[in-house]
Amino acid sequence: MSIAYWSTMDTKIGPFTAVVAGDGAVLASGWTGDVAELTPLISPSLAPGEVKQRRDLGPVSTAIRRYHDGDLDAVADIEVRQRSGAFREHAWEILRKVPAGEPVSYAEYAALAGNPAAVRAAASACAKNAAALFVPYHRVVRTGGGVGNFRWGVPAKQWLLTHEAA
Repeated sequence: MSIAYWSTMDTKIGPFTAVVAGDGAVLASGWTGDVAELTPLISPSLAPGEVKQRRDLGPVSTAIRRYHDGDLDAVADIEVRQRSGAFREHAWEILRKVPAGEPVSYAEYAALAGNPAAVRAAASACAKNAAALFVPYHRVVRTGGGVGNFRWGVPAKQWLLTHEAA
């Protein structure tokens, strides 16, 4: 039985919770104070048998604080572990390479992921992403620049885009 750990910290947007594997890889994260909102997002093949609270998650907690304080690349080197189909996993890897302050449209994201016709699949990759911030799906916007949807709320997405554009 595997054990994962979680912690919630205050950020400029509100509470942010991360769930990490025993080795520190992020399994799920988002702007919520309720870990129960995150655990169902973890792939069943990665689901821990037990989730325990920790005050600090080491490098993950440090990266979250640093990002919200303005170090936009602080989360880039944190390992993320998600499982799904081949396109979605590849799309998540590509999304981690989209630079802060340079949002892409869903169509551009599909093209970056290697299938320009797969706009709906690219949007689905965003919707199914469990590791908010670490896999920065907030950087994908509607064609024409509209903010679009975001699991953690449009105001949070707008704050993130503005934070990264500064």
